Amino acid sequence: MSFNGCPHLQAYKAATGTDTFKIIYSYFVACSTADTRLKKAQICKCVSCDDVRPRLHACLSCIYFGCYDKKHIHAHSEEKKHHIAIDVSYGTVYCFICGDYVYDSELEDIAKAQCQRASLSLGLKQRFFPWQPSEEELILLRCNPKRRRVTEASHIGLRGLINLGNTCFMNCILQSLAHTPILRDYFMADKHACQKTDESQQCLVCEMARLYQEFYSGSRTPFIPYKLLHLVWTNARHLAGYEQQDAHEFLIAALDVLHRHCKEMNGVSGSNPHHCNCIIDRIFTGGLQSDVTCKRCNNVSTTIDPIWDISLDLGPGSIHSSHLLSSSTTNAAANHNSNLTQANGVRVIGDSGSSSTSQSIASTEFTHSPAPGFTNSPGNYEPTSLVECLKRFTKTEHLGNSAKIICSKCHSYQESTKQLTMKKLPIVACFHLKRFEHSTGYHKKISTFVSFPEELDMTPFMSSSRNNNNGYNMHSAPSITCDNNRYSLFAVVNHYGTIESGHYTCYIRSLKEQWYRCEDHLIKRATAGEVLNSEGYLLFYHKQVLEYE
Repeated sequence: MSFNGCPHLQAYKAATGTDTFKIIYSYFVACSTADTRLKKAQICKCVSCDDVRPRLHACLSCIYFGCYDKKHIHAHSEEKKHHIAIDVSYGTVYCFICGDYVYDSELEDIAKAQCQRASLSLGLKQRFFPWQPSEEELILLRCNPKRRRVTEASHIGLRGLINLGNTCFMNCILQSLAHTPILRDYFMADKHACQKTDESQQCLVCEMARLYQEFYSGSRTPFIPYKLLHLVWTNARHLAGYEQQDAHEFLIAALDVLHRHCKEMNGVSGSNPHHCNCIIDRIFTGGLQSDVTCKRCNNVSTTIDPIWDISLDLGPGSIHSSHLLSSSTTNAAANHNSNLTQANGVRVIGDSGSSSTSQSIASTEFTHSPAPGFTNSPGNYEPTSLVECLKRFTKTEHLGNSAKIICSKCHSYQESTKQLTMKKLPIVACFHLKRFEHSTGYHKKISTFVSFPEELDMTPFMSSSRNNNNGYNMHSAPSITCDNNRYSLFAVVNHYGTIESGHYTCYIRSLKEQWYRCEDHLIKRATAGEVLNSEGYLLFYHKQVLEYE
């Protein structure tokens, strides 16, 4: 194939240049302004039949528009002897003498530059172009002629992790992150551009990128993540040492450190409640809406806080019991008092379904003691399900007589109700089942079975699903299920043992229907039944349908 087109195209370029091609391409192929898009809508139709057809061509000699299917552009070419035209749908050049589309590298460069300008004008970073290997990549491809194919029997991406001394909690989180689809694609595409110029400053994100390369290199020997462990200790001092740690706490700390190190793509995003465009927030951050309603006048105060996960209570305790924190402990939280003010020096921000030992600002979870009359007796914990936990998490909660607020509409102390809902769903939803209860002088692990589905519909728990009575109709399924709110399970972290001593393992989904059990350096095939019957502690779901922002 010639990179300079056919002789007829070369003769046309020598006679008229490329200015006409630039004008037609910028006005009728890849429009970069509102004016050009308007002109395209008004002018871009066949001159002969006044029809707008998919294969409309424009003559490069006189800017005549004719449809290809009805041969109107052919008739024009034969009558006027104008032999070069452009397809306005795809921007390809057609030679009527050769009877075929022709390629020209100079025109291709002009087209790429114009497409880039058109994409930027629409708020897109860049237009998709097929991958073309660079000279360095061509050398690597020639030196490595063997290609790995992903089949049902392949084990690419499966690799054990050596336990470095009570680091099973870290290994399970790393396995889950390594098999998070969007995050995996990000690191495998070398999207991270490190900003650390000082070699003494080690970047945790760079080490995570190396971890993905090790996982998907095809090697089957267990990997030793000693450098990553050292970087975690350096950046999260409370996790340093070889004591047993909580997997959920490590997850939040790891996401926080990765978020702080991913600075090359940070920016303001109107659709992201955390106002950050780094890869961590784009994947894991959701928006939790809190509605506090005055019981007298129904005045509603709404705040939306960013969250990385949802912690769900397993105990029976009172669903409507209130949990209060002093205002001095909530400086990192978003201000919830836009319309409702503090009463008696207490700010109402607690809830019965969101507590954690994590202290990350990005999580809107706070530690609280059990409600009065709450006992930790195993007999009080009955089997439940993830959906039931979510129903309780989003159920309207009466804050009680001791938590009256000053309503900005009533201008007096009033009782109120509170409801948590999901304003914005993250791409990857992580659910933390709170199996560890801590009360005064007593610590207990809750080993009750909690069922969870392979596919989860979050539509009933969205803010848009609230009814006019400030609640949910949880007994009847929604009439319309939004596909954008459906999730698929891809990782489960389990804890076995007691609260004093135990062991973490995890299940990960490698291919569509293939599950594997990861226990440090050991990996073996598992069934979906084994996964769904396991004692889940952290559940990872990813969206089935992704939306473009």
